[in-house]
Amino acid sequence: MIIRYYILFCVTFSSTLNTEAFRPVHTAFRKSPTQLQARYAVVGAGWAGWGAAKALSEASPDNEVFLIDSLLNPTGETPYTSASNKPVEAGVRGFWYDYPNINNLVKTLNLDEKDIFTSYTNSSFFSPDGLEATAPVFQDLKLPIPEQFLPSPLPQVFATFKLFERIPIADRTTLVGLLLAVVDCLGSPEDSPVRSEYDKMTAATLFEKFKVSPRLVEDFIKPTLLVGLFKPPEELSALVTMELLYFYALAHKESFDVRWIKNGTVADSLILPMANHLLANTNLKVMGGTRVTKITTNSTRVGQITYTDSKGKEKQLKKLDGAVLALGTKGFKSVVLNSPDLSQYHEFKAPTTLDGIDVISLRLYLNKEVKLRTPANVLSKFEALRGAGGTFFALSENQKETEGLLWGGAKVEGSVLACDLYNSVNWMEYKDDEIVSIFMKDLLSVVLKEDFVGVELVDSWVGKYPGAVSWFSPGSYDKRPRLHGNQNIENLKCAGDWVRMGADEHGSKGLCQERAFVSGLTAANKLIEKSGSSSDKLAEIIPVRDDELIFTKSVELNRKLKVPRFWL
Repeated sequence: MIIRYYILFCVTFSSTLNTEAFRPVHTAFRKSPTQLQARYAVVGAGWAGWGAAKALSEASPDNEVFLIDSLLNPTGETPYTSASNKPVEAGVRGFWYDYPNINNLVKTLNLDEKDIFTSYTNSSFFSPDGLEATAPVFQDLKLPIPEQFLPSPLPQVFATFKLFERIPIADRTTLVGLLLAVVDCLGSPEDSPVRSEYDKMTAATLFEKFKVSPRLVEDFIKPTLLVGLFKPPEELSALVTMELLYFYALAHKESFDVRWIKNGTVADSLILPMANHLLANTNLKVMGGTRVTKITTNSTRVGQITYTDSKGKEKQLKKLDGAVLALGTKGFKSVVLNSPDLSQYHEFKAPTTLDGIDVISLRLYLNKEVKLRTPANVLSKFEALRGAGGTFFALSENQKETEGLLWGGAKVEGSVLACDLYNSVNWMEYKDDEIVSIFMKDLLSVVLKEDFVGVELVDSWVGKYPGAVSWFSPGSYDKRPRLHGNQNIENLKCAGDWVRMGADEHGSKGLCQERAFVSGLTAANKLIEKSGSSSDKLAEIIPVRDDELIFTKSVELNRKLKVPRFWL
């Protein structure tokens, strides 16, 4: 549902930290350079970069791994704070039911899920007409008909009978019409021409061709896409839209269920424990405040990485056995266009033509408690949104046990709301106080009505992130980077939520923390396999649940019948 708020900054905000600047260097497991087996570099420290760094450093105690990024501290040890010293975070990120590898990470780090995540929560959709719909916690719902007789999305339709306040059941059932396209498209092999053809179509055209109710599109699907893929249907690839809808809404009844970080941020709740474990037990070296400026190849291999360190000095990493580019669109473009050895190849040059999406995050500190129907809320159809998708979260309610930390040591007064604006191109020129004022007066006061009377702003923070998130535009599929990079450079792989994984494709889709993390693990495994060292251990990658039998059988039937794709 409110997808990828997450997502938002998993891959986009690659960052790094010079460990020595923040903590004593761990030496118990260090080996001298002559004892090391292999040297790897990972560029970018979002979920994809950390996944690659984890897999490479844990593959062998003899591996030396450099995690390189531009931000000073990607480990979560030093919080990012506002001007008034309150901890803030770029975007609120949800954790969906089908995140098996992130869930496994929590387990392997000996963390208790109950300490990390909230329970699964409801989410509400608002328009100027009022409450449009409430997304339930599907796993808790009892249906009038046994689930085994209701293939998705029928359980979702039954489960939301009383929760869609304004959208009639007749409109909701038209979503079933998309199943034919989903079976045809997602049932086709990865990298097949069929997927490319669907990718050239806009999501808006897809909905029209398959007669999805315009009201359902306008009141529910469009706002979902604006906060899930950060663009309206007319600016999104039909392929990626179907992937997202299937992964989060159609594959299984519980797929739509989402939970949030219970205390603090994603960085200090999940990334920091992982970083601490790796720094203490492997030869991982985190290089903070470091910008990669050029990658040079020797024949068919990465030769060296040139970078500028935190003091502005140009340096090189040499004698590398492999590297992973775990960057979003902006970072990828910067590195590749300054590296002639890479930009000569289509697989690296084509992704540099893709654009990113602007995002704005806000924190609003209020003088009194504000009652919200659900912890997570989506805004749509408001003129005040200026074409953006909007969300707001009851952050202080989700993090009640540590509410004081949200206020950064200041007096706790009322609610703390985390708000996000996706596809915020029309907002970027506004001043911070203007953005806050519009959100307060033209959005929150309209939605919350009497519950917002007398509410005043105590403090605020605004973060602007131009071009920060991957844009899955129509026709972008063939231009997206491939996990294997280019066959002429055998030891350079790519990772991130926008990367095409080919035969190694995972079930998680879209702007997704799980997908980014898995792509990093997979890229690292491919480098390890290429190294030829039989002693190195490959990272475990857990697949998403199997598709429902009705879907797999429909795919088989579609292939046998070779149904003409008259809609393409």
